[in-house]
This record gives sequence, structure tokens and C-alpha cells, in this order.
Amino acid sequence: MRTALQAAVGLLLALLAGRTGVSLLSTIQPIELGASAHPPPAAPLGAASAAPAPAASVQAPAPPPDADLAAHADPIASYTLRVSLDPAQHTMRGEGTLVWRNASREPQRELFVHLYLNAFKNRRTVFLRSPVDGFRGSDFLYDYGHIQVKRFAVREMEGADVWPQGTPTTPGDPDDETDIRVELPRPVAAGDAITIDLAWDAHLPSLALRTGHYGSFHMVGQWFPKIARLEPDGTWAHFPYHRLSEFYADFGAYDVTVDVPEGFAVGATGRLMEERRADGRAIRRFVQEDVHDFAFAAWDRFREMRATTDDGVAIRCLFPEGSERAAELEIDLVRFGLARFGAAFGRYPYGTLTIVHPPEGAEEAGGMEYPTLITTGGSWLWPAVGLRLTEAVTVHELAHQWFYGIVATNEHRYPFLDEGLTTYAEADALRARYGAGSEARLLGIEIDLWAQYRADALTSGHNGPISQPAAGFVDGTDYLGLVYGRPAALLATLAGVYGEDLVRRAVGRYARENRFRHPGPEALLDAVRKEVGDGAAEALRAGIFERAWVDYTVAAFDAWPADGAEPAPGEAGLEAAAYRGRAVVRRRGSLVLPVDIALHGEDGSVQRARWEARESVAAIPYAGASPLVAVVIDPDHRVLLDEDLTNNARRADPDLLAPGVLTRASFTVGLALTLLGP
Repeated sequence: MRTALQAAVGLLLALLAGRTGVSLLSTIQPIELGASAHPPPAAPLGAASAAPAPAASVQAPAPPPDADLAAHADPIASYTLRVSLDPAQHTMRGEGTLVWRNASREPQRELFVHLYLNAFKNRRTVFLRSPVDGFRGSDFLYDYGHIQVKRFAVREMEGADVWPQGTPTTPGDPDDETDIRVELPRPVAAGDAITIDLAWDAHLPSLALRTGHYGSFHMVGQWFPKIARLEPDGTWAHFPYHRLSEFYADFGAYDVTVDVPEGFAVGATGRLMEERRADGRAIRRFVQEDVHDFAFAAWDRFREMRATTDDGVAIRCLFPEGSERAAELEIDLVRFGLARFGAAFGRYPYGTLTIVHPPEGAEEAGGMEYPTLITTGGSWLWPAVGLRLTEAVTVHELAHQWFYGIVATNEHRYPFLDEGLTTYAEADALRARYGAGSEARLLGIEIDLWAQYRADALTSGHNGPISQPAAGFVDGTDYLGLVYGRPAALLATLAGVYGEDLVRRAVGRYARENRFRHPGPEALLDAVRKEVGDGAAEALRAGIFERAWVDYTVAAFDAWPADGAEPAPGEAGLEAAAYRGRAVVRRRGSLVLPVDIALHGEDGSVQRARWEARESVAAIPYAGASPLVAVVIDPDHRVLLDEDLTNNARRADPDLLAPGVLTRASFTVGLALTLLGP
């Protein structure tokens, strides 16, 4: 889930925090005092070595090719549902069946069922009594919503209706009704399945986070009684609906019939199997296997465009009148993204992809992902002024089809595994498509999306671990920075240090090997270790779990005439030089990453050394034909998470232009452009 507001908040907070030392603009480069006139030293220089090319690949078995990918998910929770929508009253009546199998190792005497719509029932719910600043979602509801279960009968238990009597509430919270425990008359043995007959009534709220109504437009998400996921060890992954939490569920097959007034178009999860009209109503049946949720949008003013990819995926875009250019762009981006992400993370396993572009005023429905369905949004003004916010939200939501949809991690316990990897994939894809102008291009100035995500990452980097659960966040800015920006910037940093292709392959291995498997963080660390190496995996672990950070600084340097002296101990391999010197460099923080160091001679020569940075301070020797006059750490900006780039360079002449001046100005331009978004 991504919005333009997130971009603006992240950049603004970074600016206010004083961390404006960099904007990743292709037109602004770090200080350079001339082209290299001499090759770098051939032998180790004390604690540093000549800067090598990015690390070579670690030998590991290749991840599965498309032909060997898991073809289907294990169907554990499958629904056959029928729902009738009254758009005038914003009510729904639903019925159907749930076939659920106990796939754990333990017998189960209870079930847990999510009633997400009850988050909008009154001001006392967990969702509404816990306002969160700095993130999307408004507390203002002019129309509350709810869901009431009418029947929950288990056929295999003599048809007993096992739904709790009265008004069941979330365990331990009498004011919340989103996480319901259902006791069974007898246990369901490991491996056994039951069929539950369902009936319920629901009222959609005024449009809030992800669901609700705005005029006759209806975004229908989290709308039916949804069984929680049972982990293999027999514990239930159940939780109340928290403001910052998204979802977690088992895979299954969904067969859903949606009944709306004639004249309403419907975009939904899955492929349309049947469509008929009767008594002024339009009845459509959608079917999709290998998914873990179902959502739909209904509106009587949708326009529609269609396209088909080269490999047969049917793309459908529903949008308001006047958004034709946005719809064309979104379809084009989905074509691009399906091909790119399919090659990187494994082929897209479904036959359809539906795009819903909400109308003006219904922005809360935009920027969200469901299986085979994404919602976008954006103003016609954005592309006109060079902003790529429509592109970013479209590609971001499409990337969710892999990390939220196909890999299907626990978004409540580890939200970064979905949002962080999706953000990395989004920025990497937009860089591939648009180059250095992946966020904006205005008056010849190109702004890179990684500048925004670096700002997000640094704003909250010390405020908590990336790995904390969604309910552990009390501030939306921290959630944005630690769940979206920082894990993405951490992966981008590893890509800069060890090689972009290696990190892409690691994320691809993770997605392919864990297709339909609900992995945790260890699976990602394992993929990075196999593809990139132990050092990268340990840096990733520290960054995820230990709040690890890094700031490199040039503490001092000096130079002196060599006077024909032989190389000192530790300088073996250096040839006789007219001048010698050394640079003292420091690493603050516990994120251990190798970094390049550029040693600039007065004659314009540049020597490169690579410091492994395992120790916190090192002396980097210099030998050259002219005095050492400047030292630059990480001259190529490979370490995106370096906290303060203004201390990465030191010159002999302090009156020369400070390296942060131009980059600070261009960062401010980036901020101003982003704030043009809604």
C-alpha cells in the first residue's frame, strides 16, 4: 500500500531533521578533483585494499526456474459465497460455505474468525480508538460500518450453529468485535476438514482505510467472516484489526457471486465465469484458485479499458471519466511490471489483473492490493508537471501481487516482509524504466525515488527495529520509515556494496523458493546468504533486528615528502613515491559494510581503496607523485544508509565549495515537487 502522502511526509520529516546532505540526482555528483592518472595500489594498504569490482556470486544451487515453481497453493480455506449489494443503503447480505482443513499437527477445538468490518462499528474499537499520525486514514466517519454473523453451522457436527451467543468480542477486549473465538462441539483432527454454512449482514462505512462507500462508489474489502490462519504448530495467528495492520490468511479457492443493481460495473478478484441480468440486477460470478482473499469494487460510472499481455494475462482497468490517460499509463505499467516481476520473482500465476482507479473524493480506496486486483489513483496534474506518482503507486501495488499475494507473509507480525520488499522492487523497477528520474523530472532536473526512501529510512532509523509487529507502532511516520523505506534502503545499500544483480537474485530466490509458503524473515536471510554471502546476510540481520546503522567519516588526513624512504611496515607492495600520507577514517554504528575510499592527489590523480570496515577506525596509507589533498568515503554513494554524507569528504583547502551545498538544494527541489501530490 503506497500513497503520495507517504512520499511527502517522508521528505518533509527528513528535511526538518536536518538530514539534507544528499539527493540522489544524476546531475549532482560528489566532489571530484580530476580523473585518475595512476592505477590504484596493487597491494593491500594497511586496513584497506584496492577497490575491487562488486562481489562475485557465492556458489549456491540455483533457485527454481519457472518450470519448477509450485504450480498451486495448498487449499486450506476455500469459500463459495454469494453477496447482494444495496448501494443506496450501503448494505450487503451474504451467504455461502467455507471448507476449512486443519493443516496443523494438532487437533483443534476452537476456531478464530476475523470480522474486520466491525473495526468501523463505533469509536471504541481497536481501530478507531487508536489514532495514528503521519500515515494514511482519517478518523472521521460520517457513517459507521459493521458485520453481523447470522449463521455459522458445521455440517460435520450435526449442523450445529456454533457462533457464540450474544455479542462476541475480541478475547481480552470487550469493546472490540474484530477477532472472534468460536468453540467447537468436538475437535477437528489434524488433516480433517469441515464445511461451515455461513450467513451474515453487513453495512459498509463511509470510505475509510481500504473499504467503504463514497456516493455510489463502493470499495468492498474485508467484508465477510474470514477464518484466521492456523500455523503448522497448531497456534492461531489471530489479532484484532489494528490501524496499521494488514492481513494474513490461508490459501484456498474463491467462488464468489456478486449481485448489484443493473448499470453497476464490478471489478473483482479472479476471472469472470458467468454474467446474467434479472429483475433489474446484474449477477456476476468470479472464480480464483490459489489466493487468500477476495475484494471487489462497484460503481455505476466506471469507464473501462482492456488489454492482454503477450503471455495471455487479461488486464482490465476501471476508471472515472476524464482519467483515460491515467488508465492508459496504468495498463502500460502493469504490462511492464508483470514482465519484469515475473522474470525476477517467478511467473504471475493468474490469468487476470484488474486495476481500479477510484474517483476524485474516494482517494482512501486507492493505493491498495488484493489478489489479482489493485487500486491506484492520482491527479491528471502529476504527469503534466513531471511527477511520477501515478507510476509509483501502480508499480508498487503490482509488486504486492508477489510479496503480499503469492509469497503471503504475516503482514501483522512482520509487515516489512511485504511492504519493505515491495518498496525495494518498486524503486528498482522504476529506476530501470525511467533512469535517474524515477520519481520526477522537471526543467531538466531528475529526481530519483531512492532519495525519498533514504529520507524515510533515516527519519525513523533509531526509533525501533524494522522487525517489530504492526501493532507495536504508535506513530505512522515510524511505520512508514521502518516498514517501507528502511528495509528497501537496506536492500539497496547491499546492492550498492555487493552488486545489484546479486541482491536482485537473492530477492528473486526468496520469492521463488517461498511461493505459496508464508515464510518468515529467516527465509529472506537465507536467500541473501546463498546469493550474496555471509557478510551481506549478517548486515541484513543486524539492520532488521538490531536497529543497526552506519555513518562513515573522514576524521583527518595528512601527507609528507617521502624523501626516498622505503615503505613502512604494512605498506608492502608500494613502490617508491614522492609523497606519502594517510587518511584516518571512522565507522560509527553497528552496520558493518565495506566501503570505497578515494584518495585525491594534488596532480588530479585518484587512488581507490576498499575498507572492509570491520573495525571502527582505520588509517588508510597513501603514496603518490603529489601530496594528498582530499579524501572521499563512498564516492559513488553506494551506501544509501550512510546517515550523514556531509562528513564523507575532507579537503586540504576548506574554502572550496562544501560538498553538501548543491545536493541540499536539489533535495529541497525534490521535497517541493512531492508536496504537489494530494
